[in-house]
Amino acid sequence: MKAINLFVMMVLVLLISACEQKASTTTEKVMDKVNDALDRRQDEKVRDAVEDVGDAVEDASSKVQKNLQEMTKDLKK
Repeated sequence: MKAINLFVMMVLVLLISACEQKASTTTEKVMDKVNDALDRRQDEKVRDAVEDVGDAVEDASSKVQKNLQEMTKDLKK
């Protein structure tokens, strides 16, 4: 059951990482960073929530990767 959960998580991580964002200019990036720091972006709470989810997904993917490495080591024994 644990292997199935890890497989599902790995698939979800791959699907999320396949999403592309539109290209933005350097000025847009700088203005977004400044507005983010000052909490004055449009829909700030939603954007913060999405950033938190993104951080959680990154943490989960690193844990999944670590678990997969441990599983492959166990299978090689």
